[in-house]
Amino acid sequence: MIATERLILRPPVAADHAALFAMWADPLVTADLGGPKDEAACLAVLERHAGYAPLGFGVVELRGEGAVIGHVGLKPGAPGTPIEGLLEIGWMIGRPWWGGGYAREAASAWRDWAWAHRPEPAIHAITARRNVASRALMERLGMRHIAAMDFQHPKYPAGSEGADTVTYRLDRA
Repeated sequence: MIATERLILRPPVAADHAALFAMWADPLVTADLGGPKDEAACLAVLERHAGYAPLGFGVVELRGEGAVIGHVGLKPGAPGTPIEGLLEIGWMIGRPWWGGGYAREAASAWRDWAWAHRPEPAIHAITARRNVASRALMERLGMRHIAAMDFQHPKYPAGSEGADTVTYRLDRA
């Protein structure tokens, strides 16, 4: 568990499912995360993410309120991508909390945790080229765009805007 000024970052528990399912069902929240998911798909994601616990991936809870507002952390880069097996940071924040700086606060905490507890020389992040908000966050985290690693994401139809994926990296200082 990591505590920041406003957040608690921790592994998910069954009581978090409803909040996470609502985020994963929202087409705007998931537009660049593979699209909306039904409950079975959400459970599969949670099961897969449970295996990332040693790397540091979990829910974002508002400190003092207990509301689960997102899912942020570190995981291995997805198979079939240029960052396969590399340390990746990712985030999903529910729409009511967009613009509040929560993704940055949570991602910054996980970045700092990675430098203190992980041996990898770099942290990577990917998103659709069109995802201006995530790209801006990557840059605020100190990441830089690595154009040579941009790719067509295999989970989207070839040539679609969602498939056009950019890669960012933050090297250990």
